[in-house]
Amino acid sequence: EHGLLYNQEQRLWYLGPMFRHERPQKGRYRQFHQLDVEVFGISDAMLDAEVIEMASALVRALKIETTEVVINSVGCQKCRPRFSQALLDALGGQLSKLCGDCQRRAKLNPLRIYDCKVKDDQPIIDALPHSVDFLCDDCCDHFKVVQSQLAALGLEHRVSHRLVRGLDYYTRTTFEVIGANLGAQNALLGGGRYDGLVAQLGGPDRAGIGFAAGLERLVLAMPEESNVATPDVFVVALGELARQPAHLLARDLRNGGLATLVDYDARSLRAQMKRADKTHARYVVMLGDTELAHDEVTLKDMDSGVQTTVAREAVVQRIAAADKGTRD
Repeated sequence: EHGLLYNQEQRLWYLGPMFRHERPQKGRYRQFHQLDVEVFGISDAMLDAEVIEMASALVRALKIETTEVVINSVGCQKCRPRFSQALLDALGGQLSKLCGDCQRRAKLNPLRIYDCKVKDDQPIIDALPHSVDFLCDDCCDHFKVVQSQLAALGLEHRVSHRLVRGLDYYTRTTFEVIGANLGAQNALLGGGRYDGLVAQLGGPDRAGIGFAAGLERLVLAMPEESNVATPDVFVVALGELARQPAHLLARDLRNGGLATLVDYDARSLRAQMKRADKTHARYVVMLGDTELAHDEVTLKDMDSGVQTTVAREAVVQRIAAADKGTRD
């Protein structure tokens, strides 16, 4: 409406609440929150690989294990009609053997038949034609570049003729990142290319590609320990005189980029250390009468158990240096 896409390349991301009309399932709630990534104005197949790699990197960053990148090409408006007709021809008299949803899909969008999850329908669907065998020369070349670039990026992937996505506007590349623990709805995120969509919605004829990820579904797939915020540092204050300096130290640690917790209950050293252990904090910084007298802190590495005395103003740098040494 305001010319964002006219003769411009745009790389966008956004997130917010969504509402689903279909029946809720595991990982598919009535209300959910969705992250979207989109690029408009670039039709190069190299971009397809970049977006797919970004989606895979997002899942890896969340430490979600047992995932698989699945890709396909559903062709374009020029070659897809031939594939759709070949699909209906191959079904022939077997269409009546499929579930009611598949029979309805055959009239509205035959490609959606590949989305069917009904067990008894699978042998018939597995024998149907593959979209990649009906691609025009341009779509075929486009898909070859996508696969070649994914290989160059070192991103393992599998081509599946069953991956058509559920919406009519997809063209050429479609992809999903699949998880292992979400039941029938096992796609962590998915997307593809939709070069004609902007024009269909009344805008300019701009190429588009992107993906969407449901945040609740990603959280379900994350390791359980990843769903709990883990501080970098836990500050232990020993005695009433140490309480205010401990809170000031926590501020400095946070300003230094370290997630920090402080015990506000003025409990014993043993009780505070026990709580620090439960939070899985990497470091504990202790302040007591001795430390206050010398403007120092006692720094404990919770992994190794090693304790060192550090000047108060140097504790942020010491922790940063220790973390760098661990990474190296």
